[in-house]
Amino acid sequence: MERMPRWADVILIPLISLLLAAIISGLVIVAIGEDPFKALNLMVKGALGSSYGWGYTLYYATNFMFTGLAVAVAFHARLFNIGGEGQAMLGGLGVALVCLYLPWPHWSLALIGASLGAALFGAAWAFLPAILQAKRGSHIVITTIMFNFIAAAFLNYLLVGALKPRGAMDPTSARFPAETNLPSLHDILLPLGINFSRAAPANVSFLVAVLACVLVWMLIWRTRLGYEIRAFGHSEPAALYAGISPTKITVTAMMISGALAGMMAINNVMGEAERLVLNATEGAGFIGIAVALMGRSHPFGVFLAAILFGFLYQGGAELALWTSIPRELIIVIQALVILFTGALDNMVRMPLERIFMAIRRRRA
Repeated sequence: MERMPRWADVILIPLISLLLAAIISGLVIVAIGEDPFKALNLMVKGALGSSYGWGYTLYYATNFMFTGLAVAVAFHARLFNIGGEGQAMLGGLGVALVCLYLPWPHWSLALIGASLGAALFGAAWAFLPAILQAKRGSHIVITTIMFNFIAAAFLNYLLVGALKPRGAMDPTSARFPAETNLPSLHDILLPLGINFSRAAPANVSFLVAVLACVLVWMLIWRTRLGYEIRAFGHSEPAALYAGISPTKITVTAMMISGALAGMMAINNVMGEAERLVLNATEGAGFIGIAVALMGRSHPFGVFLAAILFGFLYQGGAELALWTSIPRELIIVIQALVILFTGALDNMVRMPLERIFMAIRRRRA
């Protein structure tokens, strides 16, 4: 018998963990001489108080949805993919090659091609650590971390060499053709009578990220492969007894994870920068770990957690702009959220379990 209802595990525990992180963050703001309520009000207004703020919040959230889903899929197979950053970098390379060297008559076709290119390059970068884990026993955490550095060095080599336009000084690729430019949310919503901010970078890839959440849910809970991934994650001996190949699941789950991380590039590379730039991922691969933890590796939870972290990113930028609170405080808040939703999960879970068990005994 479960010690607590499913809704309490999925909703109540993350909410309490978030509240605890907010309280500690407020105390930190008080300690540096600022008003925490004023800071919260400024964050809410800056991130959610206008279509401009929402545009940036959703732009960041799109990145975090892709990387959060990537980590979540690996989690279900009990694999810790910390290589989302490198896989997203290589996904950006796939997007750049597709957009620069293939002719596209319309952005919709270019989006499909770029999504496939990003997924292919991300999956390929995840394949090597996966096969090393499955065949040689190399720990997936170590190999994916190291592959992040290799991806960064490889991308830097290309951006100062083969992909650098003639006469350019910056380590960037050439601008993508106009036919590959993705419509912003302003362009999408204007025909519906909604005047969304034109200056915000949110674009159609947000809808692709939402679709990815739905497809991942269908994969994990409505397909045979998803059942095998979850079975392997719950118990490898039981999966072996059932005839499930550990090598197949390890490689497949990691490649799906890498493909999702790589697809982040359609938002920041194709949708926002419209060219491949160095350090375009901006740590989103690592934020995806926190998003998956807080979302309990469920696509809907990942969606909500990504919106939260998008709010923190945009709200933190407003704090740094209009107060003396440093931008780095948002990193502290993110760290507190990760701490309470991950490492200190049992600190919230165990008292709640005792409360629900006591309620059951009283009813019995």
